[in-house]
Amino acid sequence: MSSTVTIIGNLTAKPEKKNIKSGSSLLNFSVAVNRRWRDKQDNWEEQTSFFDVTAWGELADNIEASLDKGTRVIVTGRLEQQTWEKDGKNQSKVVLVAEDIGPSLRKAQVGEITKTLSGNGNTQGKFAPKKQASNPLFDEEEPF
Repeated sequence: MSSTVTIIGNLTAKPEKKNIKSGSSLLNFSVAVNRRWRDKQDNWEEQTSFFDVTAWGELADNIEASLDKGTRVIVTGRLEQQTWEKDGKNQSKVVLVAEDIGPSLRKAQVGEITKTLSGNGNTQGKFAPKKQASNPLFDEEEPF
């Protein structure tokens, strides 16, 4: 059984890619997710949770080329528990293995998104949010 998890938050640092022996790309990064609510006295409370995210292959290449510290992102993927031994003790943590990631345009930040061509590491075009065109119905001058 598999399930998908989605988080929306900000990158805590510039993602850094590693190339592993198989030739594939591996990218580990962290996303900070803020939650705000009002308490019983109507004061704002805030909690920040940090999530470790792993991306592989072409997705890792595209993230490294396109996203930077502070970028607000939407990450979807699956949860995976990783275990290892350190100093004779078993360690573990749960990471989000990214299946897709993109910038959140809800609070639009002007920026560029770069797509890497499959297999060769070259980039193909960039996406930048368009500036809103003026609407003649709402301009200060009358349209006639």
